[in-house]
Amino acid sequence: MKELIRSAFVIARRDFAAIIFSKAFFFFLLGPLFPLAIGIAAGGLGQQMAREIDQPLVAVVLPADEAIALTAAHDRLATQIGQRRLPELRIVPPQADVPAQVASMLVRKGGGEDGGKYIAALSGSFDAPLLTGAAEDVQRWQGEIRLLIDTARSASDTPPVTMATDIIADSEGAKAKNQLLTAQASQVVLFLLTMLLAGMVLSNLVEEKTNKIIEILAAAVPIDAIFIGKLFAMLAMAFIGIAVWITVGAFAIQTFGPGLPSLPVPAIGWPIFILLAFLYFSMAYLLLGSLFLGIGAMATTVREVQTLSMPVTMAQLLVFGLASYAVTKLGEPIEVFAAIFPLSSPFAMLARAAQLESIWPHLLALAWQVGWAILIVRISASIFKRNVMKSGGGTKQGFFKRLFTQPN
Repeated sequence: MKELIRSAFVIARRDFAAIIFSKAFFFFLLGPLFPLAIGIAAGGLGQQMAREIDQPLVAVVLPADEAIALTAAHDRLATQIGQRRLPELRIVPPQADVPAQVASMLVRKGGGEDGGKYIAALSGSFDAPLLTGAAEDVQRWQGEIRLLIDTARSASDTPPVTMATDIIADSEGAKAKNQLLTAQASQVVLFLLTMLLAGMVLSNLVEEKTNKIIEILAAAVPIDAIFIGKLFAMLAMAFIGIAVWITVGAFAIQTFGPGLPSLPVPAIGWPIFILLAFLYFSMAYLLLGSLFLGIGAMATTVREVQTLSMPVTMAQLLVFGLASYAVTKLGEPIEVFAAIFPLSSPFAMLARAAQLESIWPHLLALAWQVGWAILIVRISASIFKRNVMKSGGGTKQGFFKRLFTQPN
């Protein structure tokens, strides 16, 4: 066992240094940052477009005193019910022919001082208001305009109503709903990171098989040590990538999106939840990575890798769907099955940590997942020994023939 650990450490250090100090790793780190930057830019553009769509501009073609009273009422209501619930008002001094002026602003392209941006115009007077615009715009905003007129006609010095409040502790229903949001978000992040990073184990092993490097390593150290070393080297590389992405993402959010909502506090508390997230990502990565190692042990070409990895990826989507479905079924048989099934266990147990306070189930789950990771690694190493590490033309056979052919 001591020799196995020492050999695995040597392999892990070799693979880790080879990946970290390569040019490809730098571009690998940059890969997810481009979608992040595009997403932030698209989000800002979308918010700007939403503001322009949800807060249209209405021309106020009223006598000066009524126009001022209306905008003052707009400001008072905006502080109480929110700016986005009211249209934006723009005072336009009435001309001699008000109907022609309104038509010029609404119908003619580029008419008016705002280049035809008005969706409606309010003219006439408080006693006989006239809202002119397209049918859908008039129907959408006539209630708000009527409220503004009623507010403006009332005494302007009337103070706003002060409402008494009675604050109670969060109800159990609201608390469970908030924790469910944290559970679902953590599952999605865990799944995306696992699928993004675990595939590198497969490509690394196939590349070394193609270059015959793996055979040289197998002659010096046990196959189990090679597989374990590669898994943990890739896991360490994954943590470096995650640390870089979290740092850049936190900086971008702090700079461009400080108003983003935060996730509710998980039932188990943030410190322990983050620790469990770290451990469950490690186990999800090792479990899926060990499966990919088994595929790499059976495949000899890139085409075979693509053919064999696709079913595993699709199966992993089904596993994630199982864990996502079970997140709202705490204690039910489907949720218990998702927590026991090795590939879905990290996702289901992380969601459970967001919803329940118990610690001991996580200790059992982690021990269970470690056992399955070791078992899958041993099976993958056995398949590698049987189908690859033997003399003759074994590597020239097809995958299924190698899988079911016994060694000589």
